[in-house]
Amino acid sequence: MSELSSTFVRLHARLTPVAFVPEVRLHQADEPIGLWELTEGEFSTDQPPPFWAFAWAGGQALARYLTDHPELVAGRRVLDLASGSGLVAIAAARAGAASVRAVEVDELAVAAVALNAEANGVRVDAEFGDILDGDAGDAEVVLAGDVFYSAAMARRVLRFLLR
Repeated sequence: MSELSSTFVRLHARLTPVAFVPEVRLHQADEPIGLWELTEGEFSTDQPPPFWAFAWAGGQALARYLTDHPELVAGRRVLDLASGSGLVAIAAARAGAASVRAVEVDELAVAAVALNAEANGVRVDAEFGDILDGDAGDAEVVLAGDVFYSAAMARRVLRFLLR
């Protein structure tokens, strides 16, 4: 995680409780469009929205479920796929997972996951990379909160999950 990315996250997102999982606090942005424009840089790019700056609905539902049913991950090695803010990974760690690996393709998201895990007093190994053409490594549980947001992504994630 680069110091620049960590600084960006701290500067543009406030540490606040998550609506449906108030036990967890995340660095969240107040205004999505302005932040998205900042992450695009000087030139217009195909940069995706800052998925790391918001607690998306699917992630909140999955994190709430893990919080209410910790036995699903307790003592197990967990992979949080397309982790975004790290909400689901943090919920898994809080629920007693033996280890949690959160993978993201956005460097700012990796920084946000690390900062959010630290803010919640849990250990999450935040990793930058696209693992969808590979496998889940030694994970016993694979979590995927908000990954079916486009047809292309849905196809890639489904192939990964089926493997």
